[in-house]
Amino acid sequence: MSSVVPLETVDYLVIGHAARDLTPQGAHLGGTVAYAALTARALGLRVGIVTAAGADLSLEPLNGIPIVSIPSQNSTTYENLYTETGRIQYLRARAERIPLDRVPAAWRSAPILHLAPIADEVDAILPDGFAPTLLGLTPQGWMRQWDSDGRVFPRQWLNAEPALARADAVVLSREDVNGDDLLIEHMAEHTKILVVTEGAAGAVLYWHGDRRRFRAPSVREVDATGAGDIFAAAFFFRYLTTRDPWEATRFATLLASHSVEREGLAGIPTRLEIEQSMMVVIP
Repeated sequence: MSSVVPLETVDYLVIGHAARDLTPQGAHLGGTVAYAALTARALGLRVGIVTAAGADLSLEPLNGIPIVSIPSQNSTTYENLYTETGRIQYLRARAERIPLDRVPAAWRSAPILHLAPIADEVDAILPDGFAPTLLGLTPQGWMRQWDSDGRVFPRQWLNAEPALARADAVVLSREDVNGDDLLIEHMAEHTKILVVTEGAAGAVLYWHGDRRRFRAPSVREVDATGAGDIFAAAFFFRYLTTRDPWEATRFATLLASHSVEREGLAGIPTRLEIEQSMMVVIP
């Protein structure tokens, strides 16, 4: 049985699997929904989550955020192995798919609706009855496949164009597209706003046929996990409030840079970091 959901509206709705991340220090809560929801709450928004998870995953770090959780035998479980040539990722288990008809009616017109798949668990097209002010996509979960051992590889996002056309903003990483610049350009041509994060190099914004790079400040990186998710939530928030994608990218780049200086969910932006990032101007 899913959790009891209050009828209050929310400002930021995020839909996708919460993840059980396996690390040398043990299993931890992860996934875009966790990082994005906590970031949105830190930004002062009322947040709702629709997810699927099993009893093997504690959602305690999300206490205070209303959650609809689809019952599942297992939680989506990832293991990341870091080598000299890059990250190797394994999908060890996968939770149930998330039907969009399980989204409470009171949440279907949230100002920001963030579709945040990590394992192809939710449809990319909203059905009738949804009316967000801003529809944001982080499509990494639609661009992954895995073999019989669970090893994750990039794949083509099938039927991407209709979803890209309907989105107000799309945020992905170069890793999501395996560094394919032609694919990035193709996606930019089919959506209103595309932002490509590039780790320590910052981010690139594609908008109205223009391309602009935003450099990230130099920081001491401790853990980059979740930085892209924090970036996405910060971008969607700032874009909705300013309608300026340049400003939104600048703001999100700064907040995501701060996040890598701490481990895991401790990287969620602090009030001071948010206030300072609001004031900083990058020429």
